[in-house]
Amino acid sequence: MEDDEDCPPLAVELPAQTTSPPVTAPSSASAPVGVTVITGYLGAGKSTLVNYILSAQHGKRIAVILNEFGEEIGVERAMINEGQGGALVEEWVELANGCVCCTVKHSLVQALEQLVQSKERMDHILLETTGLADPAPLVSILWLDDQLESSIRLDSIITVIDAKNFRQQIDEHTNSSSFPEAFHQIAFADVVILNKIDLVKDDLEDLEKQIHDVNALVTVVRSVRCQVDLNTIFDRQAYGTKNSSQLQELLEYSKSVPPNSRHDNSISTLCISEQDPVHLAKVESWLEDLLWEKKSTMDIYRCKGILHIHNSNQLHTLQAVREVYEVVPAREWSEMQSRMNKIVFIGRNLDISVLQDSFGRCKH
Repeated sequence: MEDDEDCPPLAVELPAQTTSPPVTAPSSASAPVGVTVITGYLGAGKSTLVNYILSAQHGKRIAVILNEFGEEIGVERAMINEGQGGALVEEWVELANGCVCCTVKHSLVQALEQLVQSKERMDHILLETTGLADPAPLVSILWLDDQLESSIRLDSIITVIDAKNFRQQIDEHTNSSSFPEAFHQIAFADVVILNKIDLVKDDLEDLEKQIHDVNALVTVVRSVRCQVDLNTIFDRQAYGTKNSSQLQELLEYSKSVPPNSRHDNSISTLCISEQDPVHLAKVESWLEDLLWEKKSTMDIYRCKGILHIHNSNQLHTLQAVREVYEVVPAREWSEMQSRMNKIVFIGRNLDISVLQDSFGRCKH
């Protein structure tokens, strides 16, 4: 039996509490709470995944936020405070296993602030998107928002895919210039859960290859009814500097992906590399030209990389989602390690010669 995405998650079927969590000042010594964004095409199994996590015996206090922002509502609208008369945050629903659930209709920032300031501190927050083509508008709130950056950290973006219908979605758009939500969600994902594999008779390796053709950096996890090892969900720190070694492995893998290995010659993953050190200020200017000025026909969704910076013994990591980017020192280069720059781009109409030539100018 296939998942019914029209049914609300188990969490919101439970009786609601009439009181909100008490608000206290968070401890400055507390580590930021990780936030995982869960997205996916209608019917893929997002709610099934949330219910599985909420019912599992993991010993964590987890908060689930059901985000009802529509596609037409951007970051600016999400951060509007409607004043004292506005119902900013819905009632929280307390669950038996120590988790809570809330449906947010107005201010996502306010909901997150309530969670991190609550007396019973959360271990992790899940944000399930509804009616959102891609999670990119949420990234500037969750990743680098001044109000939240000391309280939360964007842990990862997880996309749930219906393995049974994914091939049909690919076939329908092979010769089209339009792209279904599923492909955007893959492009922004850190983890793809390939769900309903019990309903697929075809070669699953081929399905995974098509996913990696869109996003060579993504981790693919197979599942039936989204029953996955929760270690694939929690504490991935995809936007932190903790796992720079894993990032290097991903970059090395994606470098081996041929430039023409892509979905309908438009959405693809490309990798560029440069051995000579680059100037940090020139790299930032280069990124701003690519991501902000958009002087070319390239549409860059994401990029990740490691940088060899002039006059620095620190390995720097680069992360970007749409117009938001960050370059930070991660750790010292090891003596056994070859110092070089490696950057992976995920997007549409990528031109490897333009990317290589323009980045090369950051050396001088």
